[in-house]
Amino acid sequence: MADEGNILTDLDGNQGAANGADNQPAIGLISQYIKDLSVENPNAPKSYQFKSQPQLDVQLNINAQGIEGEVHEVTLKITVTAKADEGTSYIVDLDYCGLIGMRNVPDDQAHAFLYAEAPRILFPFARRIIADAVRDLGFAPLLLDPVDFQGLYVQQLNQRQAEQGGMGAGTPPTGNA
Repeated sequence: MADEGNILTDLDGNQGAANGADNQPAIGLISQYIKDLSVENPNAPKSYQFKSQPQLDVQLNINAQGIEGEVHEVTLKITVTAKADEGTSYIVDLDYCGLIGMRNVPDDQAHAFLYAEAPRILFPFARRIIADAVRDLGFAPLLLDPVDFQGLYVQQLNQRQAEQGGMGAGTPPTGNA
């Protein structure tokens, strides 16, 4: 009788193959969710009477952390601030997360997936949440421009390599991207 405590399963819960086929790299999106959402209209109702066009400040931050074993949480933090000459029109601060399952993936590829590909997958959903939040504030929906997360990842990688005196091509940065 097999020892049930040692049965290998894939990310979908299927039993692993005995011939080593379960050693293949696998990555999957397990779940996605809003972790934190703050929507502010600090100058309402005056903000609806502002005459000047608001200037938008959009900040993006990506973080990834191990949760348990092969599961990682990727957080796409987006903060949008709209300021007119008369004052702040609105602020939307969103932490949108995805749980990513990874098995048998080399560290450099795992890092690239967590900081470039996973945010690319999450972004359209976060973009819709922000558009809806701005609309629900009483303003025209804000449709954020697409983001080249792979380009940002490579830029961060090159910047950190330059700061560290060229630690070697292809070495992933550590910490937030």
